[in-house]
Amino acid sequence: MFQEIENKELFKQTQQFSLDYLESIFNRNVYPTEEALANLSKFDEELPLDSTDAKNIIEQLHTYGSPATTATLGGRYFGFVCGSSLPVGLAAKNIGTFWDQSPSMNVLSPISNKLESVVEKWFIELFNLPKNSSAGFVSGTSIANLSGLIAARYRILKNNNWDINQKGLMGAPKIRIVTGKQAHSTVLKAIGMLGLGHENIEWVEVDNQGRIIPELLPKLDSNTILILQAGNVNSGAFDDFNSICKKAKEANAWIHIDGAFGLWAGAVNELKHLTKGMENATSWAVDGHKTLNTPYDSGIILCADKEAMIAALQMSGSYIIESKERDSMFYTPEMSRRSRVIELWAILKYLGKEGIDEMVLTFHKRATLFAKEVSKIAGFYVENDVVFNQVIVRCDTDDLTERVLNKIQELRDCWLGGSVWHGKKVMRVSICSWATTEEDIHLAVASFQKALELESM
Repeated sequence: MFQEIENKELFKQTQQFSLDYLESIFNRNVYPTEEALANLSKFDEELPLDSTDAKNIIEQLHTYGSPATTATLGGRYFGFVCGSSLPVGLAAKNIGTFWDQSPSMNVLSPISNKLESVVEKWFIELFNLPKNSSAGFVSGTSIANLSGLIAARYRILKNNNWDINQKGLMGAPKIRIVTGKQAHSTVLKAIGMLGLGHENIEWVEVDNQGRIIPELLPKLDSNTILILQAGNVNSGAFDDFNSICKKAKEANAWIHIDGAFGLWAGAVNELKHLTKGMENATSWAVDGHKTLNTPYDSGIILCADKEAMIAALQMSGSYIIESKERDSMFYTPEMSRRSRVIELWAILKYLGKEGIDEMVLTFHKRATLFAKEVSKIAGFYVENDVVFNQVIVRCDTDDLTERVLNKIQELRDCWLGGSVWHGKKVMRVSICSWATTEEDIHLAVASFQKALELESM
């Protein structure tokens, strides 16, 4: 093993395979071919008794693994809101892989904690958040939402003279959960994991775009966690933060915004009207690996109540060495984790404010172009107001919509998934890759048309 590090041939081989992959990924089929999927059987084997040559292992991964990847890195993957990866992010992550840092304590990784401190300040400035806000760097918005609600639970119970860390939930004062009827599944998952219970949710009706209707909000109070949405997972719509947050702040409710991909609109001059008033919330969850196009995985929890965040996610132990600088274990549920801030810092520095603005606005422009072009084809209907990067498309019937979607997936010129929107089956187009060009949009729309023609015969 030491010899493999010393002669570096293994790493040179891996680098060449990686470059070969990058050269082909933007022009190949978006989803693996049937042959590539069948070849995954090459990995079905018993655990070897003896050691396997390292070069053979990397060759196997490249030969049979690379063709079986989904081309989320390219410009025509419109399925789940995954995002692509900017080249500088891939390069920075590669350095980070060799550094192999665990940033839980400053003493474990001074560079990681320094970068987290810097990026925290950048986020506060980008999103115009309260100056005392804190940031935790987690795997994605699933954990970011969980972390924000953990902090909310702590603060509400602490204000009721109940220490959740010591007393637990048994006999605790009741916490109210208020959210819209189209809250994302990760929000519901977090509520369940926290023991707050889905049956206790006070659901608020939404409009035809999936936005909470402000007038239908129940009376809020200081025991309420109000969960809002920046970017509906289907329509891309945003709740009216300006009016809702004002009402919630007057009631001293905790306001959490699930902004996995949509919060980034707040960093774009032409789109920031969508997030007006979001700075009045208490916590915000957002992904880097979606709209910002960092490599997987990258999520951020931002919280205006730093004391609640640290108290709720606290760590202790005689062996722990606290620093006068940042110790990031106090801002996330995990202690052991990789230093994902490395590539996040690199991309933010590479793009700068103007670059972020341009890239995110381009997603919106590409989505608008897609909606315009597909609407020209008889038999396709755009079902949402395209305010950000999401386009919802359907055909004349549910059956035809489903068959056309399956055919588009089979053609592999682009890839997208399905959903249900106001009781109808739809195709859900998510545009969030820096690599998506106007030509990619034209190719995708042509694939839609071809699929419709084939399924209408």
